[in-house]
Amino acid sequence: MKTIGRPVLCVLLAMLATSVLAQQPSGITRELEVGALFTSGNTDEQSINFAGNVAFTRNSWEYGFTLDGIYSASDDETKGQRFYGVASANYEFTEDSFFLARASHEDDRFSGFDSQSDLTFSYGRGFLQNRSNMDLVLNAGVGIRWSRLDGSDFDEPIMRLAGNYEWVISESATFTQELAMEYGTDSNIYRSDSGITTQVLENLSLRLSLRLKHQTDVPVGREETDMETAVTFVMNF
Repeated sequence: MKTIGRPVLCVLLAMLATSVLAQQPSGITRELEVGALFTSGNTDEQSINFAGNVAFTRNSWEYGFTLDGIYSASDDETKGQRFYGVASANYEFTEDSFFLARASHEDDRFSGFDSQSDLTFSYGRGFLQNRSNMDLVLNAGVGIRWSRLDGSDFDEPIMRLAGNYEWVISESATFTQELAMEYGTDSNIYRSDSGITTQVLENLSLRLSLRLKHQTDVPVGREETDMETAVTFVMNF
């Protein structure tokens, strides 16, 4: 099973997208997040980071698609380039419990890997229902990760634990924290996304975020931890 991982994942994503488009979704939400920096003169540098997500519901199902990435260059030399996409389908058993099918794909030019993908199935629960300004969701499940390195594919089973926390600080400010731990037979991946969002206009917000990714086993000459700090505009429509 060394070379079928990525095709299988693409087929599953296509099946999910087809089943969603065949339905008539309701409650659609869309969000676009963009930040950029351009300098010229003594230093010719460009940096762009973006994120976008679409979520909608159909009966007891909730579907989500997200994509984020960064690109940075200095003096016509690419310094960083990463794209990370996630597709998910969430089925609610009750108001506070659900089943989650999740697939992701990451292409990071400077991570040492050609790409990494995973597919997981999890059970989750919601907490803090008695708090009007807070929300906590935890889920745990198992799956498989596919990695491509120097043109060769290899896979490993993984266990995934994840949590999302949201705190509405005021009418115009919200704090969010996302944590994920993926334990594999070859390596572990830890992700953290912390952010504070402040509403500027009705559909426009400003977000300060800090993202961390740590992988315990990386190719020779690569760092185990990547960190991104960004200030971006968030548009809802």
